[in-house]
Amino acid sequence: MRFATLTSILRPPPNFPMPLPSSLESLIDALRVLPGVGPKSAARMAYHLLQRDRNGAARLAAGLTHALGKLRHCQRCNNFSETPVCETCASPRRDARQLCVVEMPTDLNRLEETQAYKGLYFVLMGRLSPLDGIGPREIGLERLIERARDGVTEEVILATNFTAEGEATAHYAGELLKARGLKVTRIARGLPAGGELEHVDGMTIAQALLDRRPA
Repeated sequence: MRFATLTSILRPPPNFPMPLPSSLESLIDALRVLPGVGPKSAARMAYHLLQRDRNGAARLAAGLTHALGKLRHCQRCNNFSETPVCETCASPRRDARQLCVVEMPTDLNRLEETQAYKGLYFVLMGRLSPLDGIGPREIGLERLIERARDGVTEEVILATNFTAEGEATAHYAGELLKARGLKVTRIARGLPAGGELEHVDGMTIAQALLDRRPA
């Protein structure tokens, strides 16, 4: 009788990966929807939550469920809100004559941190990216045009990022807005080329707002 060597016992069978429980596979697949998270990162997150932080996993699940049930898009600015019109749009202290267009809610938050802008906003929730199948309809440019033509707005400030996609979005939106007789300006290039508002210091953003130029 021939005995198997220790190496042959420990070596996994070729082309036969160990199957995962279906619930674990579902969790890993769900985590992969996060930007920049691949299969290995998603698996590490899943194992960490299940083994090291089950309370954190429960809070995460509850938080997502609560947010999905409560949050909607503001009817005026398209930002996330628990009410049909968000607090910013409803505030009488904001200057309704100015409308600042940003890509994402994180950009709006950075602008608010500067305390240099007192107008209203419109959040595109993205930027033009034909290679990714994101066109004017996907970022709500029709809603932006409708919002800007409310009879109160006097200036639309394009504050998209100075990336290739952000510049293309600003140019396209600017042409549509100007064709409808609206005054359009672009935040100044105090921001670095290729930079994103989320990662820029407040003083630079404030200066870019003050030095905005015709689009």
